[in-house]
Amino acid sequence: MKKYILSIFAAAGLLFASCEDYLDRPQLNVPDDNTYWKTESDARMFSQGFYYNYFVGYNSGWTTAYTPLRFYYFSDDVASTGKQSGFENTVPTSRGTNSESQSTIEKYAGENWNFAWVRRANIFLERLEDRMQGVLSEEAYNHWHAVASFYKCFAYARQVSTFGDTPYFETTFDVSDMETMYKDRDNRVFVMDKVYDMLKNEVLVNMRKNDGANMLNLYVAAAYASHWMLFEGTWQKYHNNNTEAANKYLTLAKDAAEIVMNSGNYAINTPLRDLFGSQDLKGNKEALMYRHYTAEMLKHHVASYSNGQESQSPAPNLALMKSFICQDGKVYQNSDLENVSPMTIKNVMQTRDPRFEATFVDKPNVNSNTLLYACKFIDRNALTLANPGSVAMYGSNTNTNDAPVIRYAEVLLNWIEAKAELGAVTQEDLDKSVNQLRRRPLDATAEAKGIKNTVDMKLADITADFDPARDADVSPILWEIRHERRMEFVYEYSRLHDLRRWKKLDYMSNFETGKEFTDNMLGPWVDLAKDVPSYVESGQIGKRAVMKEDGTVVTFDGTNAADMVGYYIPQNASPRDVFTDRNYLAPIGEQQINQYKEKGFTLTQTKGW
Repeated sequence: MKKYILSIFAAAGLLFASCEDYLDRPQLNVPDDNTYWKTESDARMFSQGFYYNYFVGYNSGWTTAYTPLRFYYFSDDVASTGKQSGFENTVPTSRGTNSESQSTIEKYAGENWNFAWVRRANIFLERLEDRMQGVLSEEAYNHWHAVASFYKCFAYARQVSTFGDTPYFETTFDVSDMETMYKDRDNRVFVMDKVYDMLKNEVLVNMRKNDGANMLNLYVAAAYASHWMLFEGTWQKYHNNNTEAANKYLTLAKDAAEIVMNSGNYAINTPLRDLFGSQDLKGNKEALMYRHYTAEMLKHHVASYSNGQESQSPAPNLALMKSFICQDGKVYQNSDLENVSPMTIKNVMQTRDPRFEATFVDKPNVNSNTLLYACKFIDRNALTLANPGSVAMYGSNTNTNDAPVIRYAEVLLNWIEAKAELGAVTQEDLDKSVNQLRRRPLDATAEAKGIKNTVDMKLADITADFDPARDADVSPILWEIRHERRMEFVYEYSRLHDLRRWKKLDYMSNFETGKEFTDNMLGPWVDLAKDVPSYVESGQIGKRAVMKEDGTVVTFDGTNAADMVGYYIPQNASPRDVFTDRNYLAPIGEQQINQYKEKGFTLTQTKGW
């Protein structure tokens, strides 16, 4: 039964919504805080109440918070029809909530101004300290205290990544304690040092290596620690030029990843589509934790948006296509392979890293506004059907493929990036990380198409002129490691997080001097008359356009179907609004600022807002 733990304990998230506000008369359907904390089972049940907020997977039903494909689509990987979606340019009316429901901000890939889960973690810590010392064995007490600390780290890592400076609450407090309730923001280094200390000195020391199948354990915690510390380490390096803090956090990112890597428990041994389309990830060696779905207990909708029929807008763009390395290990500009260009879907699929074929449909699809359709989160069988959307597991919100919540590939890429940032990468390091991903087994479908694994990354090859598109301020090896992340994590959590921590939001700009359309706003190279003949019919006059290699735009006029060959331009595409460095962090809402003022306190607005 433990494999269903992420399904059946969603209701546990409602336990102790306010542990200090019970009626005098005991409730029959709510655990009584005064009599609850008696056994290890009580601590376990309270812990499982955090799962539905933090280990979301594909979420459930039609909910989208923190789900791949449907939530993480604001980045330089996608283009849309009309004006490209932009960052906010005004302070919102409100950005706060006390609800424990998931509450997220798409354009910062983080949560709203919300400390409900910090409070819940503090309650957990205090109940353990006040009521369970002496009740639990020392080992059990240390484990559950580490678990509670992990959840507090999770809450603050999200909050800091979204807003930067944030108030740190060491303990719970009474509502009459106005000084604490309305304290201003603490410096993000102060907060993340607290997170660092909890991770290094408790979570990664005292958490159990095994607490049951598909449960939070040391290795899951270490994987998340590598993620949080890599984010903060690179943020401090590129935003604040704080070398001391950066190296401190990056070292822990590396060390945490090594806890997972040295365990021998995990491996990259599953074809990519098998990983994301599986109906049961039990025993999978890449999924450190997964969320299990069944038709009877818990369903989601993410597969339906990979079924080839549901519309995708925004959709994958030309910039993302160009980022895929060729199978000879070279960027397309320098590759020796035949047919690396033009950038048709067929050419790219046959010559690029296998992750391209595993991520996208192999021909133009009109249900994508760029004609390139992502199909990563569904099994191979689905797209062989005439009408996959009519099948419950592939349509609507009744999908049941499992979600890898945290996976080994991320640990490997976190590790190698942290090592590169710290200035020490060897060929052996690449063989342990990047090259493990490049050696991922291919499934029968990919092999039948003639897809081949990309050759290993060779450190000696990564010279200054390896990629002519490299940013001058990024070292060649870091540039290629970043390439690898982009290929691996398409439509997962990563891209916007990465751009923000690297201080590279400018990659999302749609303006380029002398060019009407940038790669961010284009689709693949197409011959519309052959690939999508319905787009060169009379009803499409003035609606369809392509861009030639020299930047010339050709619009269909009813007579020039033969000339409609080039990079596809989504209908009415136009650049997003100009944005500035203030968009690296989210503003707090006017209501939250005013609430502080009304009580005689000051809540500092996010820098630049």
